[in-house]
Amino acid sequence: MLAAAAFSGCGLFKRSPPPVNAPSATVQTGMASWYGPGFHGKRTANGEVYDQYDLTAAHQTLPLGTRVAVTNLNNGQQVEVRINDRGPFVKDRAIDLSYAAARTLGMIAPGTVPVRIEVLGDQRPQLMAAAYTIQVGSFADRNNALRLKSTLAQQFEGVYLATLDGQAGTYYRVRLGRFTRRDEAAQFARSVTPLGLPVIIVEDGSRP
Repeated sequence: MLAAAAFSGCGLFKRSPPPVNAPSATVQTGMASWYGPGFHGKRTANGEVYDQYDLTAAHQTLPLGTRVAVTNLNNGQQVEVRINDRGPFVKDRAIDLSYAAARTLGMIAPGTVPVRIEVLGDQRPQLMAAAYTIQVGSFADRNNALRLKSTLAQQFEGVYLATLDGQAGTYYRVRLGRFTRRDEAAQFARSVTPLGLPVIIVEDGSRP
């Protein structure tokens, strides 16, 4: 039985969410919790069906669609997630992570951990036709990103690093492939998920 503290109550409880455009800091620290089986398959605040195996999260004020880097301050593990839900509605909780994101941060057992949340933005590349890529890791340490890139390059073509400068430093995101349709990216992602990596499909205009 999962500890009750792990489920802090996200927007799926149907409480009235804060205004979508409420101001929020670019970098925030606080306690993170996670939610999973009890909400899997239900609707999130933006209308999507919640999938506990996607890298998503619930936040009280950040605009839906915002991407944030979440770092576990206990062990330094980091994950990049997309805000698609409202919550947590428990005092002194900053963010509710999906099961997949919590597993990446190593916080399944404790249920709650202190984290740093850095807004990466919610703007998508302005392209005539959207381009998609598979992201399999986001690191503050470039050497860790290079090691994963080298490992993946032994099995896949088109592995590359995409950098993002944030207030807390530079993030090195390991990505592979480029697809004109999202369903093509999703099909390719299924060949990567057995490796146990935190796979996420993102729009990307950084490569020609």
